[in-house]
Amino acid sequence: MAEVINLRLARKAKTRAAAARLAEENRARHGLTGAERKRQRAEAERAARTLHGAQREPD
Repeated sequence: MAEVINLRLARKAKTRAAAARLAEENRARHGLTGAERKRQRAEAERAARTLHGAQREPD
């Protein structure tokens, strides 16, 4: 005997899979790689340290 499939759940799963595929394509097209994010984070931290080091102490 064939397995019973809930069509509503199957339809939702198909929609979720399509959305996940589209999201993956968008991340690849528009997103940053892990190395780029790490580099940007390091640059921001370095800039913050430089700015903090250049501040004058309050009188």
